Amino acid sequence: MAMAHDVDARSPVSLRLLLVEDDPEVAAMYRLRLEMDGFVVELASDGESGLRAATENPPDLVFLDLRLPRMGGLELLVALRAVEATRSLPVVILTAYDEPESRRQGAELGALDYLVKSQHTPSDVAGRVVSWVVDPTSPKR
Repeated sequence: MAMAHDVDARSPVSLRLLLVEDDPEVAAMYRLRLEMDGFVVELASDGESGLRAATENPPDLVFLDLRLPRMGGLELLVALRAVEATRSLPVVILTAYDEPESRRQGAELGALDYLVKSQHTPSDVAGRVVSWVVDPTSPKR
């Protein structure tokens, strides 16, 4: 995936992130933390607007909730993988639900990680962004 900036593990250098999250309070909480850490964050509140945002101007990384209006998160991930411009887009599932079947499907569709919101603070998530973008094949857990 082509990135707008050279990235190393020391600096976020304005990485562009897309957060697809339908809960406005959760979205605001994660956006605040990510922006405080120097990332540029775009929000989408449903699956269709998330797909549109990702395909029109692919970000460096997508955080994807699973239970979304107008198109579910896994359906959105399938759609991203079907388009050349977003086929290899790094995606991290960030959900409230720890469901083995969703984990399996996310992994099969190439999600880099599956995070349950109750188990990861916004600071934890922000601290891992650069590693997901710089070396998406390295273990994150």
